Amino acid sequence: MLNDSRAYARANIRRRLWKAGIGCVFIAVLVPFSYHVESRLETAVHIQGSEAERVDQELTDRFPSPYVHRLIFVIEGLPEPDSSSRSQALDLISSTLRSEPHVSGVLSELDWPDNLFHGKNGGTLVVVGVDAQSVSFEMLLPQLRARAASIQAQLRTQFPKIKIQTTGEMALNYDLRRISAADVSHAEWRALPVTLILLLLAFGSFIAALLPLFIGIAAISMTMGAAALLSHYLHLSILVQNLATMLGLGLGVDYALLMVSRFREAMASGIDAGSAADLAARQAGRTLLISCSTVAIGFSALLWVPISEIRSIGVAGLLISATSVLLCILILPLIMSLLGPRINASGIGIMSRFASTAGRIASQQQRWRRWGTLVTAHPWLTLFVAGAPVLLLAFQATRIAISLPPGDLLPGGAESVEALRSLEHMGRAGIVQPLRFVLELPADTAPRSKTGWDAISRMAHFLEKDLRTAEVLSLPTLLGNDSSADNIATLPDWAQKSLLRNDAKATLIEILPASTVTENEQIRWIAELRKLDLATITGVHGATSRIGGIPAMNADYEQVVGKLLPRVIAFVVGGSLVALLVGFRSLFAAVKAVLLNLVSVGAAFGALVLVFQEGHGSWLFGVAEPTKSIFPIIPILSFAIVFGLSMDYEVFLVARVLEERRAGLTERSAVIEGMATTSKLITSAAAIMIVVFIAFTFGNFVIIKMLGFTLGVAVLIDATLVRMVIGPALLQLAGDWNWWPFGLSGSSAATDKLGR
Repeated sequence: MLNDSRAYARANIRRRLWKAGIGCVFIAVLVPFSYHVESRLETAVHIQGSEAERVDQELTDRFPSPYVHRLIFVIEGLPEPDSSSRSQALDLISSTLRSEPHVSGVLSELDWPDNLFHGKNGGTLVVVGVDAQSVSFEMLLPQLRARAASIQAQLRTQFPKIKIQTTGEMALNYDLRRISAADVSHAEWRALPVTLILLLLAFGSFIAALLPLFIGIAAISMTMGAAALLSHYLHLSILVQNLATMLGLGLGVDYALLMVSRFREAMASGIDAGSAADLAARQAGRTLLISCSTVAIGFSALLWVPISEIRSIGVAGLLISATSVLLCILILPLIMSLLGPRINASGIGIMSRFASTAGRIASQQQRWRRWGTLVTAHPWLTLFVAGAPVLLLAFQATRIAISLPPGDLLPGGAESVEALRSLEHMGRAGIVQPLRFVLELPADTAPRSKTGWDAISRMAHFLEKDLRTAEVLSLPTLLGNDSSADNIATLPDWAQKSLLRNDAKATLIEILPASTVTENEQIRWIAELRKLDLATITGVHGATSRIGGIPAMNADYEQVVGKLLPRVIAFVVGGSLVALLVGFRSLFAAVKAVLLNLVSVGAAFGALVLVFQEGHGSWLFGVAEPTKSIFPIIPILSFAIVFGLSMDYEVFLVARVLEERRAGLTERSAVIEGMATTSKLITSAAAIMIVVFIAFTFGNFVIIKMLGFTLGVAVLIDATLVRMVIGPALLQLAGDWNWWPFGLSGSSAATDKLGR
């Protein structure tokens, strides 16, 4: 018998070693790639199958322009136009930039005497085409900026107020990527110390507190490495950095917290370290798998949305939840078994009062037992007291306005952002985000024919008359009103390549919006342009158009989100309901969980409306004025993420109540005992998540502030009022209906699966 026990123990040790070895292989393979993730992620948005995406691809493939990829050099502090010194300075700037490797073209007022180059406040701009296909933009932009700084220093003796800055879509993407990476780093440093303190308070042990932190950081690194690999095949957004870190410190620590808690409970009951580690892996591990599946449902729903930003967050969420569970199941059991009783060592003198783990657990459970007794003694009263404010807050969500917030919400400090603001003062910001109108004529009416030329001229004139237009760039407007198709050959080569497709059957008309036109007005404008009667305007039947550019991308984005949001909600709600039905084998428990999650999400959206949309306290998060609307991405992301996170706490609580009912306790006693054994875990995990989410609200991006705030409020409401008051009160009121239709005997399999 003794030999059998030793053989069994050795087999368990080997199994833990093998599992930990597999986990270490995952870490060794993925983590090195995480160091390159920043340069692999994108700030540009891709909407698969959208009209704007097709236009951008067409311009890249079929309009051989040297300015498909371009930078805008904004120059201030030069003399007025027609000054010889100004011309000399611009000639120096243009010739120097033109000599740089991978610069495909340079345009200034010296090359093209157009009002486009003359700003309202005396400034000017230089358009620089870059060959982004042959060199990394991460390397090219710093080189060009260094050269611009050198030119600026050279000219400063003659022009003391000269300033040369770089902007444009590519420059903005580059700078926003850098700011995003810095935000992630700062948020980590804000969240990690507070997370460690909360873990110390939860465990009373420095060693035990470090384990969840290790799992969270390792899960983030593995997710970043996996994202860097996947970026070779997928368009992954820069938001992966923010979300992976946010969720890694939340989910990773949350899952490890459950594992370590179960291990310490087992150790406190007298079980040896190896057996306690195996028990925690078996019981808590099954709970984590169920919990992870509900989280995965929410993130999987995001993969349906053909927008790179939203799909990227779905990928990040699936990766972070999978890596967190893998690390907990594969590596933690070995570490815990090796630590044994040392896992309770404080390592800090001030924590010595927490020496008795069993005593601490019993004391905490007794406090929560008293709270559970109070809630279940007056279920209707507690339901009203807690439910009324939550429902009132959720009602505010009915006033949510989903659209791009007006105003300048780009983070300050970046050169491209400052240069864009200078362009706005000059009245020339439209060159950064033009509407790209591709007009395609029938085969017998090519742009070089008289009929085709007249059609393009009518179209350009129609667009010029629009009060929202600052300038129209087209073949007729470049050549003048009295020109004809015969004059196309007189245009510079760059103009022909930029505005005439390589098969000469379509032309590009660039519309520069007036600086007073907001992004939402541009979106409505795009909708109008796509409904135009081209035959009436151009006089040619069969003419078609496609519209691209950033304004068109924004319009397509809003349309796709509005169309798919109801489907995502239905998928998440339906999928979660099915998962809970399988887990609990109880219709009431599953429906109750889903409804409570909807209440939590609604309350979080209501808080978002009050704080950000209406500005009540938004200054606390660095937003000086009301945003007046909410980014379209926020509701769809928040719903998918919150639904999964909230389900964790439902699984922890209800599964423990079910276990106690099967053990023979009455409904009320089971609810009280379930709260006593899980409430500390739920509140500790929620506190850590809230700290992590709120840490991200102090970054530079308003969209991340909104997301972090929404997630933090949702978890706060869910883990306190909903799970600690409303949920238990409903369990008490429902009685045996909690386990309908299969009853307690039919729920045994569910309890085994949930491991609680």
